[in-house]
Amino acid sequence: MEKTDYILESLCCGEKFVDHKWELDCPNKDGNALIFANYAKKQLDVKENLEGLYKFSDWLPVCKMLEGSGAPVTYKSEGLAQALGLSNLYITFNGCWPEKGAFMKTGTFKECEAYSVCARVNTNGDKVMVVASAGNTARAFARVCSENKIPLVLCVPEDCLDAMWFSGPLDPCVKLVVTAKGSDYFDAIHLSNVICGHDKFYPEGGAKNVARRDGMGTTVLSAVTTIGRIPDYYFQAVGSGTGAIAAWEANKRFIADGRYGDHFMKLMLSQNAPFTPMYDAWKAGSRELFPCDNNVARQQVEEICAKVLSNRKPPYSLQGGMYDALVATKGDMFMATNEEAAAAGSLFEQTEGIDIEPAAAVAVASLKQFVEANGLEKDAIIMLNITGGGAQRFKSENNLYYKTPDIVFQIDDNVEIVHEKVMQLFA
Repeated sequence: MEKTDYILESLCCGEKFVDHKWELDCPNKDGNALIFANYAKKQLDVKENLEGLYKFSDWLPVCKMLEGSGAPVTYKSEGLAQALGLSNLYITFNGCWPEKGAFMKTGTFKECEAYSVCARVNTNGDKVMVVASAGNTARAFARVCSENKIPLVLCVPEDCLDAMWFSGPLDPCVKLVVTAKGSDYFDAIHLSNVICGHDKFYPEGGAKNVARRDGMGTTVLSAVTTIGRIPDYYFQAVGSGTGAIAAWEANKRFIADGRYGDHFMKLMLSQNAPFTPMYDAWKAGSRELFPCDNNVARQQVEEICAKVLSNRKPPYSLQGGMYDALVATKGDMFMATNEEAAAAGSLFEQTEGIDIEPAAAVAVASLKQFVEANGLEKDAIIMLNITGGGAQRFKSENNLYYKTPDIVFQIDDNVEIVHEKVMQLFA
């Protein structure tokens, strides 16, 4: 496939520039803001002849097509909709559910990120990409990079190693380094930043990577093109909020498209109590996140069932970030306990017929809360983003391989130690 035609633009100053060198920031560096992709094609043409995610390539910053991708699948709910008394509930399912046409073998929508990021124009061919994750993102990038021979270092908290399961051994080009027990996602991010201080490595970029956000935005592309209009509400659980920012950006593109409506869907976003930094800030009307003691945050992360929702430094305050997305869409935030999430996950499996990940269950719990509070109009069109599902079924039907760490780092290991040990992995 040919490179998608697009130009990058900064939200801080409006600077427009070509995507040549894996840009993650405005070249002027004159503000704390995201950059975004302006695509030449303003109306989306879904290319059903292309495999998986790449049928949405008009609105993806990609230059090639990698093998093995799956796309989000949207369908109108019957079982869960009836249980909640909703008439227009649409589920966008990301995971492994072959009967529904869902083929994400790692069971998570993080594959949407990985297949987009790894197909972006990249001038770092002689370097190694570094990705930090609390589990699902690492599993998705590991699969994509292993199958496509892309050198990769994953930085994951040791307490999240149970997420590093695969249907077979990974290619040696994928290395796993972890922060020792008791650490969290923030510690893994710090480790990744230290590694990227060496010129052999480069950062994937997280929320700053337009390919990551637009890959995640394919959930909305799936929903809108299936439903035939922009939904009224969008429900998702958030850790960094990158997927919600991506949903807002996709919504703006559909308004410009002109065929699906001119309104914003309300972003209804949820966190897993007691780890609720964005919920707390939003409910207090604050653009800034509140300070939190590192040890308190780590303890809260240990308690939550949805470990992937544990980002201590999410892109909340910056221009184009979560706060702006919530304000622009007149959205809101919720929180759900482990018990509420477990009950919601069971309800989904009973009514829809497939298991879902704890983070997705948090979103279902929040939808249930809002319905019970009589917050929804009876005929509202709702998009429920099930960000991960089918993993338990996949595990039961396959022999699993768990990736063991190549290195375990202590939180206080110095830069020299980190660089020396990681370089040895690629000697």
